[in-house]
Amino acid sequence: MEKFKGFIVRKGADGKPSGSLEELSRADLPAGDVTVAVAYSTVNYKDGLAVTGAPGVIRNFPLVPGIDFSGTVLESQSPDYKVGDEVVATGWGLGEKHWGGLAQLARVPASFLVKLPAGLSLKRAMAIGTAGFTAMQSVIALERHGLTPSQKEVAVTGAVGGVGSIAIAILAKLGHNVVASTGRAGEHNYLYSLGASSVVDRALLATPSGRPMDAERWSGAVDTVGGETLAGLIRTMVSNASIAACGVAGGPNVATTVFPFILRGVNLLGINSVMVPYAGRVEIWRRLVADLPMDKLDSLTSEAGLDDLVEVAKAILKGQVRGRTVIKL
Repeated sequence: MEKFKGFIVRKGADGKPSGSLEELSRADLPAGDVTVAVAYSTVNYKDGLAVTGAPGVIRNFPLVPGIDFSGTVLESQSPDYKVGDEVVATGWGLGEKHWGGLAQLARVPASFLVKLPAGLSLKRAMAIGTAGFTAMQSVIALERHGLTPSQKEVAVTGAVGGVGSIAIAILAKLGHNVVASTGRAGEHNYLYSLGASSVVDRALLATPSGRPMDAERWSGAVDTVGGETLAGLIRTMVSNASIAACGVAGGPNVATTVFPFILRGVNLLGINSVMVPYAGRVEIWRRLVADLPMDKLDSLTSEAGLDDLVEVAKAILKGQVRGRTVIKL
């Protein structure tokens, strides 16, 4: 494969980023000690921004976006990986600072990789991808702060998206009473099929309140939205409950007070899926294999090709994509 296809974003003469599908050469590949034939990548919200030329995501130009990929090792200068190994990569600045997964070849430092977990195919690994990795990381963080299965309600916001969908499936399998929050009325049956026990309109959480605290409801939460939604969660958590905050689709600013934290002991847990040490990555993938129902994963996954990438990216930014979309390379 001296020549291969990839979607690459370049900075134009006007300084604005613009991406296109091109024929690339091995000489274009960045430095790294493992070269991978990419089987699948995905389109996450951040990828949607990068593919459509939004500023602020890609730090180095030209660059192939795609914050995760799965594939097979073609060349390796690392003792940890040999030719033929199936591998997965998420985080570490892929698709932002380092050549990402939306091309048929990738070259990365060995530290970016983990071996494909037993029990997963390359396609399912990317159906999980960064979104599922983040969802499982969020659940583990909540567990470490005391969340156990009960009849008390656990909220998942942005529930139709990739992180939200997978979080629901995991939490439901673990025995939690999951309430899905969404503004997409037509997707309620989809959310019930993943294991949600009930669905609430996002306005329930996102409507501003004049009070620093409202009635206690949530024993835990996975929040992919931020903004007013996160503020609403903070006001309505039960005593000593935790929120795993992992997204910003509703905006970065959170209007809250200190009272839920000092009077109810609410914990706000920041989830950074990019810089997870190797041992943590292995544990997250192990838990995904154990605790994510694969039939539910398959039901929330669709497949597209590089030729469809721009349209998928536009759709995810408009909130028109549900679940996960894998890109077959």
